Amino acid sequence: MKQGTDETKKVHFISLGCPKNLVDSEIMAGTLMKDGYNVVGDADAADTVIVNTCGFIEDSKKESIQRILEMGELKQEGKIKKLVVAGCLTQRYKDDLVEGLPEADLFVGSGEFQNISKILKKNDEGDTQRTFFNLPTYLQQEETPRVNSQPGHRAYLKISEGCMKRCAFCAIPLIRGNLQSRSIDAIVAEAQQLVAGGVKELIIISHDFTDYGWDIRRKDPTRKESPVELLRALDKVEGLRWIRLMYLYPDGITPEMVQVIKNSDKIVKYFDMPLQHINDDVLKSMNRKMTRDEIETALMNIREHIPEAVIRTQFIVGFPGETEQQFEELLNFIADQKFDRVGCFKYSPEENTPGGKMANQISDEVKQFRHDAVMEVQQNISRDKHEAFVGKTIEVLIEGFSEETDLLLQGRFWGQAPDIDGVVLVNDGEAQVGDMVKVHITESMEYDLIGAIVSDN
Repeated sequence: MKQGTDETKKVHFISLGCPKNLVDSEIMAGTLMKDGYNVVGDADAADTVIVNTCGFIEDSKKESIQRILEMGELKQEGKIKKLVVAGCLTQRYKDDLVEGLPEADLFVGSGEFQNISKILKKNDEGDTQRTFFNLPTYLQQEETPRVNSQPGHRAYLKISEGCMKRCAFCAIPLIRGNLQSRSIDAIVAEAQQLVAGGVKELIIISHDFTDYGWDIRRKDPTRKESPVELLRALDKVEGLRWIRLMYLYPDGITPEMVQVIKNSDKIVKYFDMPLQHINDDVLKSMNRKMTRDEIETALMNIREHIPEAVIRTQFIVGFPGETEQQFEELLNFIADQKFDRVGCFKYSPEENTPGGKMANQISDEVKQFRHDAVMEVQQNISRDKHEAFVGKTIEVLIEGFSEETDLLLQGRFWGQAPDIDGVVLVNDGEAQVGDMVKVHITESMEYDLIGAIVSDN
């Protein structure tokens, strides 16, 4: 099939996993569109399907394989002509995946995704190479083509790749490599481009925001790249309404950073800080490099200076060797701290990670019990937290109709991150997608709020 024929130009993306992976898909889409490909929203309308996989934990891997197999069936039925498997799962398992998935035509690792257009063109021209792997050292630039897949009023902004931490449960460094930070100038330039395109909310993503710039400063101590300096630079971007920070490890949340966030009108007072556990022995086993006292000090610093702060965290239950007493300590900590949002993961032993090689692995039944116990405690806290909103008027970013009914509008206030937190349902009043409106809260649920739009008059 010759390059440039209509049959090779329609591409559909299935992007799995985290927002960082989604940005990679957006870059692939932008690169392909720049070279004349059409990105379509339905696999049945495409000739090429690209599955951008996740290889983080067992459930993510299973989902990735399932979607690949589903697309393989479409190919067998003649509905698509080419199947490309890309992303983290591909990078992590390389040869094993190639051997196990004969239905796929091309395998593109997380170190080669930026070359997707060249790879497809060569394949169209008859090139027989199926695998494309390299070290994941690519960093996007402000001129990198990218298609924002989010609603036009919001976008993810990736500030770095890889991770310098070596948590015992995590395979990210094996997949994405060591920390590589983008320059502040490049990040701000992309932010300005996104805002010029209508974006009101930028969601800053990386594997650890608080480590941003460490690699640059290590090579050149005169460089200014740091979390605080990046925040100060983004805070100056005109037209931007909300800056949301994701993945702040507690060891890097300094008093100076808290003050910058406190004094900014744009940086929302939302702290997404994965704690993973609170027992000192479990934290040490996880190689988390923090103690309970240090975690509590970080939390106290935030709450003392920003009392209205929304704190979201996540915990892992069932890590190898976690005793009943250690789990009870965690459960009591969650009950005492009354976090606004809590995510809970059942430990997933990953190949080639220290945690996966540890003795005293916990049974699936115990993991499930502990997971359910954490979520039961948090549901009660969330219910109480949301009840406190009833009677208040808050600013809400409208995102469209409710996913359950087109009789209700749906939006978020600053304390809700997209896709992972609840929403504000609007049962009275009119607004357009992307509008910021005042909503008087009349009802609350465990995760969502309900209210009516009120006039500023």
